Amino acid sequence: MKRLQEEIPALKSMKKYPKELYTSGNEALLQKKKVSIVGARKTSKYARELTHKLAAALANVGVCVVSGGAMGVDAVAHLGAGSHNTIAVLPCGINLKYPAVNKNLLNDIERDGLLISQFAPDFRATPWSFVSRNEVVVALGEVLVVAEAELGSGSMRSIEFALKMGKEIFVFPHRLGESSATNALLQKREAEVIYDIDAFVSRFGTAKKQTSKEDDFQLFCKTNPTYDATLAKFPQRVFEAELSGEIEIKNAKVFLRV
Repeated sequence: MKRLQEEIPALKSMKKYPKELYTSGNEALLQKKKVSIVGARKTSKYARELTHKLAAALANVGVCVVSGGAMGVDAVAHLGAGSHNTIAVLPCGINLKYPAVNKNLLNDIERDGLLISQFAPDFRATPWSFVSRNEVVVALGEVLVVAEAELGSGSMRSIEFALKMGKEIFVFPHRLGESSATNALLQKREAEVIYDIDAFVSRFGTAKKQTSKEDDFQLFCKTNPTYDATLAKFPQRVFEAELSGEIEIKNAKVFLRV
């Protein structure tokens, strides 16, 4: 971990440039094209699957995914992008991996990707530090994607920051009565809908060709193993595969869907 001395141009869009910035990990990610993804902590399966697919597609064209390291949409966005291609902006000091449920994920990002914080290494998160964190997340990305959010939620502050910064805001299509904040943005014409993930991602670059070769995880799942056996053999991959919809769990057994 170190205190960052050079300025990050993207953060000049903030109301006030941070007095201090600490980083741990691969600072080269700051030079890449970046997209910020935020959303609800308690999120629907629909939003989780789309978020994971979007983050993975962005990573495949060389875009770094920025989010806040929280539960829900944030965690799925980081996982979809891969720990080597994501930046987690923390509401606390880098020495404190918060929330604890994401400790392993944040450790992976620190090792392969980048953690960044405005706060001293041992600073504990407070209500106002989450707001400050959100502003940095929004500022770092070329655009903001709000995967799912309700009116009155913390994501509303991210939306407010994006509007003040003049950032383009994108959302997923949701049914009436769901994700009230993103639907309100559409009603006010303050956001655009991502109807086609590939079309959205193509504005940032060209996707790498995917091989059809099955990996060890997929071959293992084709035998319809028990969930416990799969979890023991591929602990991290199981979590990602469930989020992305690659596998389905029925009667404690694993079934490959793609």
